[in-house]
Amino acid sequence: MFKVLQIFKIKDLRKKILTVAFFLVCFRVLAAIPTPGIDIGRLREFFSNNQLMGFLNIFSGGALENLSMVMLGVAPYITATIIMQLLTMIFPRLKEMYYEEGEIGRAKFNRFSRYLTVPLAALQSYGFLNLLISQNVLPQMNLFILVQSVIIITAGTMVLVWLGELITEQKIGNGISLLIFAGIVSALPQTVLRIITTYSASELPTYITFAVVAVFVIAGVVFINEGERKVPVAYAKRVRGMKMYGGVSTYLPLKVNQAGVIPIIFAISILLFPQFAGQVSAIISKDLSLKLTELVNQFFNNIYIYSALYFALVVIFTYFYTAITFDPKEISKNLQRAGGFITGIRPGASTGEFLSKIIHRITFWGAIFLGLIAILPNLTQIATGVKALTLGGTALLIVVAVALETVRQINSQLVMREYEEI
Repeated sequence: MFKVLQIFKIKDLRKKILTVAFFLVCFRVLAAIPTPGIDIGRLREFFSNNQLMGFLNIFSGGALENLSMVMLGVAPYITATIIMQLLTMIFPRLKEMYYEEGEIGRAKFNRFSRYLTVPLAALQSYGFLNLLISQNVLPQMNLFILVQSVIIITAGTMVLVWLGELITEQKIGNGISLLIFAGIVSALPQTVLRIITTYSASELPTYITFAVVAVFVIAGVVFINEGERKVPVAYAKRVRGMKMYGGVSTYLPLKVNQAGVIPIIFAISILLFPQFAGQVSAIISKDLSLKLTELVNQFFNNIYIYSALYFALVVIFTYFYTAITFDPKEISKNLQRAGGFITGIRPGASTGEFLSKIIHRITFWGAIFLGLIAILPNLTQIATGVKALTLGGTALLIVVAVALETVRQINSQLVMREYEEI
């Protein structure tokens, strides 16, 4: 309570928080405005029978359920970012731009990601509109109205990307993550209301068990997300002129969940791709699009096959993204240049091998954790048989990770201001 009061006493910090809150309100207003002419009954039926659309709805912040102008949310931007990250492995110039050119290089890299978002959003909106028309959720459209709708939806996605950039500039958290966070949190009251309305006395033990499991899951998410292996690092003493530098001991923090929520987002994008391909194939043939979409739905509606594939993809992408973001050889070189070394390990190649072994070991447990969190809704559904009570593991992980990161950034700004006052 004291810290909250302290935050709002600082004019600059208070202004930043209120600005971020205003942008999030703007997002929720846009997400709540539905597209005219939709069949709400058919729309809800369609969403209830399609798990993959539920994932896409997470990244749209619930806007997809209303078919608003921002129905695609930030999903096209996330897909564009993933594609750009993969391209760094193919094109050395992109890798150099992202990892070696500092803030200027990353700004340029992000600009290319935004450019790529436009055609992806246009393709995705076209395919999705055709899918909804085929399911009788939307009425038939002529070419002019279809092109107009695609332009509006694409523009809506770019508006959200712009809002995300504005939020990031306030240094109160990552803008795109906070938009997803706001969408997930906004659905909580509706979920609680649904649970209350469908309540039955005979299911009381199930509800109690669910509440207990939910508490342990949240605690586990926080524990793993904040867990890290501290590798002790010492710095040799160096004499420069009349001064002595170094001779201190510190540690290198290696997080258990090094990749964060990125592997889950990657896995969801891969799972959504067949559906997306089915939608876009409507350009060639509507019959082909319907057959592909039906085939994909039949395959993924099998909860066991879907869960196994989802778990495997998350584990694979955890190792993949950790390998991209954490380079033991580069870290060992940087330590050697700074005069640092790990006690008992020779600097250089031996240090790189040592760090590689450690990161592979802890990544295994991080990958298993992320995989279990991803399929948690399916596991709770299989265990309880109650669809109304499903712990949204992906949504839960995103909420916890974003909340912790936002609090961390606010605390760092508080500490910085306290330091400046001394």
